[in-house]
Amino acid sequence: MGERAAATDRGGRAGAQTGRADAGARGRLTEVASTYGLAVVFVLVMIVFGLLRPDSFFRAMNINTVLVGQSVTALLALAEMVPLATRQFDLSVGFHLGMAQVLIIGLQVQNGLPWPVAAAIVLAVAVLVGFANGLLVTRFGIDSFIATMGVGTLLYGISNWYSGGAQITGSDLPASFTGLSNVVWHIPLPALYVALAAVGLWVVTERLPVGRSLYVIGASPRAAALLGIRTTRYVTGAFITSGVLSGIAGILLGSILETGTPSVGPEYLLPAFASTLLGATSIHPGRVNVVGTLLAVLILAFSFSGVQQLGAAFYVQYFFNGGILIVAVGLSVYAAARRRAVAATGAAGDAAAAGDAP
Repeated sequence: MGERAAATDRGGRAGAQTGRADAGARGRLTEVASTYGLAVVFVLVMIVFGLLRPDSFFRAMNINTVLVGQSVTALLALAEMVPLATRQFDLSVGFHLGMAQVLIIGLQVQNGLPWPVAAAIVLAVAVLVGFANGLLVTRFGIDSFIATMGVGTLLYGISNWYSGGAQITGSDLPASFTGLSNVVWHIPLPALYVALAAVGLWVVTERLPVGRSLYVIGASPRAAALLGIRTTRYVTGAFITSGVLSGIAGILLGSILETGTPSVGPEYLLPAFASTLLGATSIHPGRVNVVGTLLAVLILAFSFSGVQQLGAAFYVQYFFNGGILIVAVGLSVYAAARRRAVAATGAAGDAAAAGDAP
């Protein structure tokens, strides 16, 4: 009887170990799919539209046009990503973009300033805007959604006041300024700026303690405080970084359009926000990250370019962006829940293995 019971116990343990192995294999497969899902989607988008429009989709002119046009969206998505790492929203980035674009053109055309001086003023204002957002959220305790929306509306009012509600046309802008958006040696300079900003943010968020602190704050502000992380300082710094990136995006947009239009900024908010949330479903599922954000921007950009080449009307872009935002939020929530579930399953498996140990 003792030998039969021992055999039964060994069989039960073997079955449990096999079940855990199967669950582990499925978990690893799911993890790989969620980690590299956006990369696979991007490759599929390029292949599908390349086959449907082989004469135009892979042309250098089309690729350069997409990269130059979407560089502003990419910078704004990176700007949105930094506060989101701390679970804070920055809804002022679109309005900030519009104000920076108006200022960089207006300071040259209306005030006669050299463009480097104008750019320095725009970036100084960007720091102040980011600091104001951080101050309202951390010191006054205003919800970031409300605070940044209010600041954004104020910025929109400033843009209209400075421009008189009209478009400022840069009829005689220096070539050194308009050349910021040129294509040099088959490389679009705006894409190069995005790459430099992305590398810098990747190093900060993935390799430096400050990045880990941002994610800890986003996961649990209470835990961050117990660990001695200065939450107020890091959140304010995240908003300042967002402001600077928005200012840079506005300078670049001014170079591309060569005009200052107050109403042009807010329309960039939705695609930037959607790209950031969609990026949170891949590479590091459940949290915003640089590589996922850029992949999402590229997917949206080349998908819409391909759809346009197939004859879609211009307003399809709004359906596209709205639908992607809804899907991105849903997938982001699912990815975060999945990440917590996998962590809990792993902890339970470790506990079971410890219990089975003789």
